[in-house]
Amino acid sequence: MVAVSTLLCFDFGLSNIGVAVGNTLTKEARPLAILPAQNGKPNWETVTLLIQEWQPSSLVVGNPIDELGKTTDLSEKASRFARQLHGRLQLDVVLHDERFSSKEAKSRARDMGHKGNYATHPIDDLAASIILESWLQAAD
Repeated sequence: MVAVSTLLCFDFGLSNIGVAVGNTLTKEARPLAILPAQNGKPNWETVTLLIQEWQPSSLVVGNPIDELGKTTDLSEKASRFARQLHGRLQLDVVLHDERFSSKEAKSRARDMGHKGNYATHPIDDLAASIILESWLQAAD
């Protein structure tokens, strides 16, 4: 019998951090929450509550590298966020390439009727689900 693991994924951003949940059995993910952030810093109590509720075996954080695969200022901040998650929660944290996840999220959102007003109706949680699905499929 194959063990099923629940995972949470974070789409790191300076204003919002998208969160998605998925599992290793179905290899599917779904948007879960959008956490407000101040310069990339979430309310850690809210993060802890999500971890307690979903009991993930590990966490995935989107790594916003550039199109050539090089690190950026934002990817350095995402790496720091990943280290903070590990330090605070004592869970394994994996960084995963998130190139083109925002573009894919916008495409899916448009298909679902989103009008493109991302400031008032953000889709960071949808981007997190795309990142997590990519990681789950790559882990095969």
